[in-house]
Amino acid sequence: MATVVAEEHWQQVYRHLHAHPELSGSEHATADLVAQELRSLPGWDVTVGVGGTGVVGVLRGAPGPVIWLRADMDALPVQEETDLEYASTVPGVMHACGHDFHVAALLSACAALAADNGVPGTVVAIFQPAEETGSGAKAMLDDGLLEKVPSPSICLGQHVSPLPAGLIFTRGGPLMAAADSVRVSLTGEGGHASTPHMAVDSLAMAASLVLRLQALTARQASLPTAPVLTAAALHAGKRANIIAESAELLLSLRTFTPGSRREMLEAIDRIAAAEATAAGARSAPTVEIFDSFPLTVNTPADTERVMAELTACGLTVFPMPRPITGSEDFGVLGSAAGCPSVFWHIGGVDPSRFTSEDQELLLGEGRLPSRMPANHSPRFAPDPGKSLPPAVAALMAAARAELECTKQREL
Repeated sequence: MATVVAEEHWQQVYRHLHAHPELSGSEHATADLVAQELRSLPGWDVTVGVGGTGVVGVLRGAPGPVIWLRADMDALPVQEETDLEYASTVPGVMHACGHDFHVAALLSACAALAADNGVPGTVVAIFQPAEETGSGAKAMLDDGLLEKVPSPSICLGQHVSPLPAGLIFTRGGPLMAAADSVRVSLTGEGGHASTPHMAVDSLAMAASLVLRLQALTARQASLPTAPVLTAAALHAGKRANIIAESAELLLSLRTFTPGSRREMLEAIDRIAAAEATAAGARSAPTVEIFDSFPLTVNTPADTERVMAELTACGLTVFPMPRPITGSEDFGVLGSAAGCPSVFWHIGGVDPSRFTSEDQELLLGEGRLPSRMPANHSPRFAPDPGKSLPPAVAALMAAARAELECTKQREL
């Protein structure tokens, strides 16, 4: 009965977080809730305000290894379109990537670890802000995270995805792409819509640039780890009868090698400049890179060991055939600490929603059915009843096993 009550509590925590999302760097109420929950658990020392709104808990057991468990906390500027009773109460803001789920799962794991009869080492729970902007992990490190808590033997983390609950996808080596957001600012010559020959149309310039950039990535599609370049926003003009003086194009670039990243950024510069020259613009465009994420890399041997541990606890683990084009800043933590990292994706959808054909598509080709809302969709919402228990089980199994096996290796 106590286990059932505990599960219901963490599901209520999840529903509360989902209803009250906060954007990157503004996770104040979320951080307060996390700190309150951690302080209610025996043995956890809590530090708040790390890197702005980050929260860190430390559970010290017997002398032994140190592991870090990480969950991100921020939401997205997305208007929710679910019919959930606990849908977002904040207009235009939603937990569309499942970070509320990550927080609830890690808090539940913290409670279970506190209830253990002695942890063979030290567990550090990191509740990180601002993952969506790629700045949160770095902000916590810049604020002295490595001086505030013990250095880890390994960093562990997970991300909920539109997979069947209990299913885990990961791989050793490169797991998730590096990412850069790119802002291209184009300046033309404004004018009256009735006399386009007297103006340099920045909107037409930007539209043509979008098509040329799409052709750039199409020609690299046959590469095993082809870059992905998405034009996500185009802003120009305010009135139907005014030719816009300037236009702003926002791009998202995903790459898997430093060479590919360098070549793609150089190509964006080159093509944007050529487009402006072709249009007769009087000034060159400016290209600004922001919100950058590093390549997420799992240490191969450690990944194999951790996945064996998750399989042993009853979870279903499938190796990913190739890296995915999503991005994370989780890897910054292990790189800064100089330790191995293991990150995995875990299902958040009721398995009954997947047909046998869906399963074939997913396991055979690594593709989701198109009807399944994905991360960042206004309709993305994990099923806490079906998926929170296995997510907690994954964190617990990995944490316990890594504490034990790392201690054995050190002996």
